[in-house]
Amino acid sequence: MKHLLYLIFPLLFSNAIVAQKVAVYDNYVTLEKKILNDKSTTYVVNFWATWCAPCVKELPHFEKLNSENKKVKVVLVSLDFKNQYETKLLPFVKNRKINSEVVLLTDKDYNAWLPVVSKDWSGSIPATLIIKNGEKKVFAERSFSSYEELNEFVNTNIN
Repeated sequence: MKHLLYLIFPLLFSNAIVAQKVAVYDNYVTLEKKILNDKSTTYVVNFWATWCAPCVKELPHFEKLNSENKKVKVVLVSLDFKNQYETKLLPFVKNRKINSEVVLLTDKDYNAWLPVVSKDWSGSIPATLIIKNGEKKVFAERSFSSYEELNEFVNTNIN
């Protein structure tokens, strides 16, 4: 019985140790179809990367939005390099205890998918897209300096 406890006890806590899975998409259209497909959900999609200081600085605001604003679902679309998925992105997500859904977009054909997100997007990050009822509502190529600023922006554009 004692040996059985040694086997079971670590399993009880294994979920707390494992970082969330981060899905990888090689093109934006597939990401949109697989992740942003529920027309009854309002999505706040943040495009970011671990190497982007303003992106990293505002991530806690998106995390708080995800946990406190029940009107929206936050999806964090990482534009990190595919070859740094295991060495940089996964440890970053785990160490920061990110609970929002995180996906890695590795589509390098920017001229094809940036205009799908917004015809006005230069490609700079951070950038945020709000999708309501399956329709692109608003796009912002900017950073948010506080949770209150982000939450106000979102609520203004979804109501």
